[in-house]
Amino acid sequence: MATALQSRPQVTEAEWEARQQLASCYRVFDMLGWSEMIYNHITLKIPGEDGAFLINPFGLHFSEVKASNLVKIDIDGNKLDDSPYPVNRAGFVQHALFHRHLPDAHCIMHSHTTAGMAVSSLEGGLQPVNFYACNFIGQIAYHDFEGVTVRDEEGERLLANLGNKRMMLLRNHGILVMGRTLPEAFIKHWSLQRACEIQVATLSMGRPLAISEDVVAVHQRDLHMAQVPGGPGAADFAAMVRLVDRTDKSWRD
Repeated sequence: MATALQSRPQVTEAEWEARQQLASCYRVFDMLGWSEMIYNHITLKIPGEDGAFLINPFGLHFSEVKASNLVKIDIDGNKLDDSPYPVNRAGFVQHALFHRHLPDAHCIMHSHTTAGMAVSSLEGGLQPVNFYACNFIGQIAYHDFEGVTVRDEEGERLLANLGNKRMMLLRNHGILVMGRTLPEAFIKHWSLQRACEIQVATLSMGRPLAISEDVVAVHQRDLHMAQVPGGPGAADFAAMVRLVDRTDKSWRD
């Protein structure tokens, strides 16, 4: 850690830690098969710097993201470092909107996984037909597809449709989740992705067994009993980073 900071004197310890955590997350997404060419985004606020957040360099695959090549920008899209890489406007517009208006949206993840896009393209969206789906019934917002998200004026409708929720299925588009920490956002994304995968598999076999509202309520009430120390997703995310480290630690650079 000290060596990295000495070679980058303009980077605070808090920013470097945020860079390493976010870079590791991109590698975890890639390991789990959630890369989409050079597209999609995970963003993370920099602690102690109002309006500053990190985003992946446009043109690099998730497997190429490192702590040092993440791009630091403000909520107006201005680069705050000397990165040679551009930022994809389709990613910036959506993420900056939520970072600007939602103080608790510390980390935002957007993906185009096959299962996530399939369920977001299904009338009725996520259905109460499996364990993981029950985690989120009543907690998912929906936003109709308006084309690629490069227009600022779509932001008002995105915020209105999100309301007080922090997970959204962008119809015909994919998954969007937010968290107070990166591990929290990660475990939300992982669980929602699993819910979508299982729903796709279940619907392919015929008519699913629906879970009643009463059982969903009990399930959501009791979920906290299964949480592990460290906060939501902390142990899960740490385990995934250890798996990444077994094959490639270059994200740390």
